[in-house]
Amino acid sequence: MTYRSIVLPVGALLVFGGLMFAKWFGDKQMNAFFDNMPEPPVTISSAQVNQGRWPREIETVGTFAAVNGAELATEASGIVDEITFKNGSEVKAGEIILRLNTDVDVAELNALEAAARLAEIELERVSSLYESNNVSKSEVDIRQTQADQARANLDAQRARVEQKTIAAPFSGVLGIRQVNLGQYVEAGSAIVTLQSLDPIFLNFKLPEQRLADISAAQRVSAHVSAFAGKPFSGVVTAIEPQVEQTTRNFMIQASVDNPGEQLRPGMFARVELAFGAPREVLTVPQTAISFNPYGNSVYVIRQAQAPAKPQPSGDGGPSPDGDAQASEQPSQLTVVQRFVRTGARRGDLISVTDGLQAGERVATSGLLKLRNEAVVNINNKIRPEADVSPTPPNS
Repeated sequence: MTYRSIVLPVGALLVFGGLMFAKWFGDKQMNAFFDNMPEPPVTISSAQVNQGRWPREIETVGTFAAVNGAELATEASGIVDEITFKNGSEVKAGEIILRLNTDVDVAELNALEAAARLAEIELERVSSLYESNNVSKSEVDIRQTQADQARANLDAQRARVEQKTIAAPFSGVLGIRQVNLGQYVEAGSAIVTLQSLDPIFLNFKLPEQRLADISAAQRVSAHVSAFAGKPFSGVVTAIEPQVEQTTRNFMIQASVDNPGEQLRPGMFARVELAFGAPREVLTVPQTAISFNPYGNSVYVIRQAQAPAKPQPSGDGGPSPDGDAQASEQPSQLTVVQRFVRTGARRGDLISVTDGLQAGERVATSGLLKLRNEAVVNINNKIRPEADVSPTPPNS
């Protein structure tokens, strides 16, 4: 074996090994550089955890109903002869709204009036004869019965004539008529709806656990989507004395003032009832809460010491006053995720019953970009507004 045959393979192996070592060392240094390179801070907005007093409230939904409401209908059949109202007009109790044709009925009424008069005359004549002992008592009884029957027939016909005149049973607002002039209607045919709108009832249900919190004359506040931002006030007027066995709920009825007649029967309402003394709560904007199936959380902002950059000494080692320089580094803001328990909501705010303390600061925007120990910059110019009574109100 010659000298060249030994040196050349060994040299090639050393060169190849050196190249591999240089690549490995370079990759290691580059990875260490990227691993130690700090992440850019995340820009967020923040809000302070505030302590306040919120009234104790129960929230539910309900439906408005007229104090007096009915679909007016005919009691008898006939031809519509006169319509005395306009669609959507107001009427007073007893005001005539429709008449059916009564020509035949009035003619029969006149005939029965004549028959009743004749029966009365016959009764008087027979009574006179009885006093002079010219007729028997049975004859007087027969005439008396005939007179009574004639009067009864007359009263029945008069009632049938009156049935063909429809009047408003109470004061209210009429709807859209469902009949026309000259139309033949059967008995019971709908004519128009009549609703009494001021005041108006608000019916809603609560679970049986709330029975002790509700009492008569308790104030309620109702909100409807048609008039967003305008609450309607009322008072509890009745509480159902029994609880539904299937749902374990009980019915409550409140009377709500409706002077402008803006509320209508059948409208959906969000109902709020205040009870008891106000309670102390911790509140944050709802945007600060990260809602998840495994629990709700917030990102709490805290001060963190910025890592110090080591300064080389003259001999290439760390500077002897490196610790002092590290303590002089400016602090930075980081966030830590903390699970919380939330409570009631009011406007843009939500109460936190566990997990936070008053005075702490939480992130209110940019939550999707955050993680534990992430460095943040605060820019409250981008902070969304958070108000207990936002305008327009939250739907």
